[in-house]
Amino acid sequence: MKRQPTPIIIQAIATPIILAGAVVVLLAMKDQPELAQYGLVIPLAYLMGSISWGYMLLQLKMGVDVREYGSGRTGMSNVLRTGGVKSAAVVLALDTAKGVVSVILAKAVIGTTAAEVSAGLIVLVGHNWPVFLQFKGGRGILTALGSLVIIAPIAAIIATAAFLTVTGISRYISLGSVIGVVIGALAILGLALANFHSVTYLVYGFIASSIIVWQHRDNIQRIRNGNERRLGQAATKVE
Repeated sequence: MKRQPTPIIIQAIATPIILAGAVVVLLAMKDQPELAQYGLVIPLAYLMGSISWGYMLLQLKMGVDVREYGSGRTGMSNVLRTGGVKSAAVVLALDTAKGVVSVILAKAVIGTTAAEVSAGLIVLVGHNWPVFLQFKGGRGILTALGSLVIIAPIAAIIATAAFLTVTGISRYISLGSVIGVVIGALAILGLALANFHSVTYLVYGFIASSIIVWQHRDNIQRIRNGNERRLGQAATKVE
């Protein structure tokens, strides 16, 4: 059944407003009470996560709704199969930036590890369940990685290396993603035990990885059944 997409104009109008709101909060909220800071930073993180770059890009570039192709997701891998490498590269950068900006905002305004973790998790929730697309978004890999780059950069490097290795060998982006986030969470644990960073970051590692693995449950089932799409296979339209 064909889905009715959220009008592109809604996200086109909302996006600059959200980004401007982030700038205002950054400039005006540093010396305000912590509760007020959380009250603005966390909703902004969710709204930034809800900006579905893959959806907007393919609507503007090709006039297609990426949710009607392949996995029905709005993330980079489905954009790659539907719109090609150049479109996927743009989405990769922008989806990663959502996590980076959200955590930097929390770090600059509130300045606690709990705030960083909260913003990282909420932007991930926004990406996966965006308000602008009836709560049907992506799987969260790149947005979670963007947050992790700021929260625990060494763990982010380890997770990325694992993803690239597994994906390169198996040709399954989904398998690389699942193994990458699990290894990333274990890397956060190891680094915390070695006193490289706060143990608070463990909350981010294990909740974010659990969300992402859950979001890949259909991919895991297709891998087991032998019918998961491999890297390079084009997406077909969902009937």
